[in-house]
Order: sequence, then structure tokens, then C-alpha cells
Amino acid sequence: MASASKREKAARIAAILDERFPQPGIPLDHGDPFQLLCAVLLSAQTTDARVNLVTPALFADAPTPAALAALPEATILRHIRTCGLAPTKAKNLRALGAALMRDHGGAVPQDFAALEALPGVGHKTASVVMAQAFGVPAFRSTPTSTAWRRAGACRAARTSSPPSAT
Repeated sequence: MASASKREKAARIAAILDERFPQPGIPLDHGDPFQLLCAVLLSAQTTDARVNLVTPALFADAPTPAALAALPEATILRHIRTCGLAPTKAKNLRALGAALMRDHGGAVPQDFAALEALPGVGHKTASVVMAQAFGVPAFRSTPTSTAWRRAGACRAARTSSPPSAT
């Protein structure tokens, strides 16, 4: 009985959030699923604003997976060097372009397993792409930063009793 009550409360909260914050967008500039995938991959350990500064030049040189795969890693690195973990990201972006061409005919796959098998793509990146590019409800849990998860864990550790259910 209590779990049904929790489910009902969660449904009410979700409805309120949907009403107040409809269809949240993604702050990464992109023109298609391929560009979104690249931008999300670049967003780890850097700001969305930084990604939006570097992607126009990158996408001008590599507007497609084939063009990205053909681009020398040093050129990719030159475009993204101000992003965190740039050398690894440059290597992964080039391999990503090659994998999209080799395994998916140049298209971004529309399923989790295939996305997560791509170089540099984890579950969080795959979830963002599935939700934003393909409209698939993708988050089994809300993608949050490590800082928010740690803050929640600290609060839970300090609280001796659970919050009231009012």
C-alpha cells in the first residue's frame, strides 16, 4: 500500500515538473544527431560553453562521420585542445567517426547497446543522445554531476531519520 502511495506521489511530482519545465533542451549547439553525439562526448570535464566555442570549427572540417574519420588526430586535437582531456577525446572522436562508418553506415545508432559500444561513449552520453536526438525516454535515473550525488550522499549520512513524507 505504501509503495502505491509513493508511486502516486512520484507521478504527481513528475506531472508538476512536466508542466513547469516542458521539454528541457540541451545547451550544446548541434545540427544533427552526429554533431550532438560529438558535442556530448566533448562535454565531459569541460563546460557546455567551451564545447560550443570549439565545435563550429571542428564541424566545419568534419561535418560527417566520414570526414571526422579522415581528419588527422592532430587536427582534431588542435580544434578541441581547450577542452578537458583533449588528447583522449581527439583519439575517441576519430575512432568514433570510423566506427560509425564501418558499423552503422555513417548514421548514429538509435539504441543504447550500439551507442555505448562506440569509442568514448558511455551510458550518460548515450542517454542524452537517445533523449535529445531521437526523443526516446532514456534516463533510468537523472544524469547528474558527481558533485550533486556526493551532496546527496553527505546529506543522507548526516540525517539520522528520513525526511517526512508530507
